[in-house]
Amino acid sequence: MSREILLLVDALAREKSVPRETVFIALEQALASATKRRFPDKFLQEESDVRVEIDRQTGEYQGYRQWTIVPDEEHEEPARQIAISDAHEHGQNLQLGDVIEEPLEAVDFGRIGAQAAKQVILQKIREAEREQILADFLERDEKLVTGTIKRIERGDVVVESGRIEGKIRRDHVIPKENLRVGDRVRAYLLNIDRTQKGPQVMLSRVAPEFIVALFELEVPEIEEGIIEIKAAARDPGLRAKIAVKSNDPRVDPIGTCVGMRGSRVQAVTGELAGERVDIILWSTDPAQFVINALAPAEVSSIIVDEERHSMDVVVDEEQLAQAIGRGGQNVRLASELTGWQLNIMTEQAANEKRSSEHGNIKLLFMEKLDVDEEVAQILIDEGFSNLEEVAYVPLTEMLEIEAFDEDTVNELRRRARDALVTEEIKSEESIEAAAEDLLNMKGMDADTAHTLANKGIRTMDNLADLDIEELTELTGMDPARAKDLIMTAREPWFRDSAVAS
Repeated sequence: MSREILLLVDALAREKSVPRETVFIALEQALASATKRRFPDKFLQEESDVRVEIDRQTGEYQGYRQWTIVPDEEHEEPARQIAISDAHEHGQNLQLGDVIEEPLEAVDFGRIGAQAAKQVILQKIREAEREQILADFLERDEKLVTGTIKRIERGDVVVESGRIEGKIRRDHVIPKENLRVGDRVRAYLLNIDRTQKGPQVMLSRVAPEFIVALFELEVPEIEEGIIEIKAAARDPGLRAKIAVKSNDPRVDPIGTCVGMRGSRVQAVTGELAGERVDIILWSTDPAQFVINALAPAEVSSIIVDEERHSMDVVVDEEQLAQAIGRGGQNVRLASELTGWQLNIMTEQAANEKRSSEHGNIKLLFMEKLDVDEEVAQILIDEGFSNLEEVAYVPLTEMLEIEAFDEDTVNELRRRARDALVTEEIKSEESIEAAAEDLLNMKGMDADTAHTLANKGIRTMDNLADLDIEELTELTGMDPARAKDLIMTAREPWFRDSAVAS
């Protein structure tokens, strides 16, 4: 019988192209399943832990029944667990988590519940075979998958590529494209979704990476490293933008990607169901990059707000519609491509916004620095926009302002610093008061209260409005504690509801 097992393992390993160890493991599970069926009690058949070990050299095998040692209070599954207080009967120095084994009578391999054992073995081998095929596929590091549509299930497209089967979910199919069974199709390898049914290759035709992979296929200079695609943004099926850069000053990156008479870009567009592709020049200067990304619209000026990571883009009235695009498409793609929030406006709107902002800054300076409108306007004209700049810019820079002498500069800096200290004290007092309010809650500690108050969560109602995910992100606490705190904060709501009813 031992020889039969070794012959079976060798035959299956060769036939399915899987390691011998995989077949041994599958066979051990089949024998364990068959061994459990010999228990007279059906409950034991379903709940017991049984292990079978096959000697890889001789083919001899032995079955064992297993119990895991658990705390007395967790001893809920006697078929597979043993309480720690009873474990001493089975040996010394046993600890929680250890496994106790008892040898079982070996099952006659020739009389195993036939189909059941065979199904277990074949299933495990099929899984191993799929894993091996997948591993071979991933080893090739191919991001662009080409295959044939095998079937369409509720809008999801199943693609067969060699021995690999991938799926394009319906939300990753280009809108309005007409795919049929038997069509050749390309898609981008999105990820591997490991489910209970085994690993599933997930593909996409709408991911920005897909258009990058298509250009890499059509433009040899990209693979050679002469040209780089720095970013891509898509409105699938309608319009896309890619930003390109040349690493060789003699090579035009845009013309190279377009190709002779547009052949290269047309090949990509054809694969993308007619999606229009704008190829723009990438720039290290964010403002210039945005100007390029908004083409063909012409930009008059740009105001950059580093703190908010946004730009106010000023265009002429007749350029406004083109800069925004149909349904906001052009500005949305440009924003996605550059990573900046873009606000498109006319010169008139920009002047009105600038005037409003200057008015607010002027009032701030007049109030906090106790100066007249003329001094506040001089500060604004010199580029100052907040108290921090007045207080902490280098003294030499402020002394260059012709309208101010050294005494005036020093006084303005002193007043600005005093105003900032006063605001900080008020903020700390507000946070302390808020933290005190939160500390009245059951389960709240001082550190968490201060953290929440600093993040603007200063009352029980503020806390009650949060969900568990928001609270864990704000504080880093575990979800269980976050749930308890939120439910405690919501208790007044439930009481009020009960009184009203």
